Amino acid sequence: MGHDRLTTSGARVTNARYAKSEAALERARRTIPLGAQTFSKSVTQFPFGVSPYFAARAQGSRLWDIDGNEYADFTNALCSVTLGYADEDVNGAVEKQLRDGTIFSLSHALEAECAERIVRMVPCAEKVRFGKNGSDATAGAVRIARAATGRDHVLVCGYHGWQDWYIGSTARSLGVPEATRALTHPFPYDDLPALAELLDRHEGEVAALILEPMNVKFPSKGYLEGVKRLAADAGAVLVFDETITGFRYARGGAQELFGVTPDLCTLGKGIANGFPLSAVAGRADLMALMEEVFFSFTMGGEALSLAAACATLDKLEREPVVETMAARGAEVMAGAESLLAKHGLERKMSLAGHPSWSFLMMIDQPGATAFEQKTLFLQEVFARGALTLGTHNMSYAHTPADVADLMAAYDGAFAVLSRALEGGGVRPFLRCEPLQPLFKVRG
Repeated sequence: MGHDRLTTSGARVTNARYAKSEAALERARRTIPLGAQTFSKSVTQFPFGVSPYFAARAQGSRLWDIDGNEYADFTNALCSVTLGYADEDVNGAVEKQLRDGTIFSLSHALEAECAERIVRMVPCAEKVRFGKNGSDATAGAVRIARAATGRDHVLVCGYHGWQDWYIGSTARSLGVPEATRALTHPFPYDDLPALAELLDRHEGEVAALILEPMNVKFPSKGYLEGVKRLAADAGAVLVFDETITGFRYARGGAQELFGVTPDLCTLGKGIANGFPLSAVAGRADLMALMEEVFFSFTMGGEALSLAAACATLDKLEREPVVETMAARGAEVMAGAESLLAKHGLERKMSLAGHPSWSFLMMIDQPGATAFEQKTLFLQEVFARGALTLGTHNMSYAHTPADVADLMAAYDGAFAVLSRALEGGGVRPFLRCEPLQPLFKVRG
């Protein structure tokens, strides 16, 4: 039986496949703005009428929505799950800790045990402080840099969270004071002259340069070294935002992979295989400022997430997690590139990024914007049992069978996209309203 709903524009959509998800979304929106806690899980990213919205459970590399549809999941909780859902080692450590308690009136030994693992693995880490989200960590790193330098301005490249100091520099700046917005300045990736010019323009004012050391593209030879040199010459603190790249590109993150050590780094996402934990780590002299800089959370020493992190980091050291993610991700990239060629899309779409975190890139075409293309792509891959938002966030649990399932979904979706683009537009193929841009931070 069909399931009738209205899109935000009023267009009527019927799709029995997502009946329970759409009903749950309708209920959630009565009490929750957008019906979701995260923009990336909301109707801003999942086109209404052709998308699942609520998960029932997940195991390994697979997720089931509340309608009972099964997916090979290549989103992995927005890169938070590196080992796989419900990993036995992580769950066992959490279950053991749960019997002793979650949060206490005193600190717990797990705090030091987890920090010691990070210091052992991450090149820049001499001391560590914990938060719960990546935004906690990036805001803490910026506050340290401002305290260390006595300066206010920050240069940014990439996505660094929801808090005022960063989000004020994006199109999502509603509610951020102009005085705060004026202190943050974006710079383009892999362009040393542009960075040098920006530093000259704000000579003596810059407290920190914070960047994702890599996202869509690999850095050119000497780029990260050049950023480090420019930061040092300007007297600014260099911060690598490794919220995603940490424990993914290498055990010690992108800084290990590329051999460039920042002053500070921020860690999160896969640090605890999906349990809420983040960290600021770096040089001991800078981290010592944390004894005066206020960075304090009731849940900062929450023991279940720390137990999960210890188990996760131990497994990263013990087993070929990073190597397996990269190898399986390389298979995904090669397979997708082959299918793009098969369907005549190789000049219209492309693959980019690191094998463990790669991107399917779409650009505007005659009669079809990139977001219209992405909407059709999502419509088709979701229907074929693949869960991706256009990225491949690999986990240790992904198998060759998962890659094969993704390629089968891509084969079908690319065939539809090719027909649509050859016909001059994708809208006749859409069973929903096209997505609208949220804001662009990578690309």
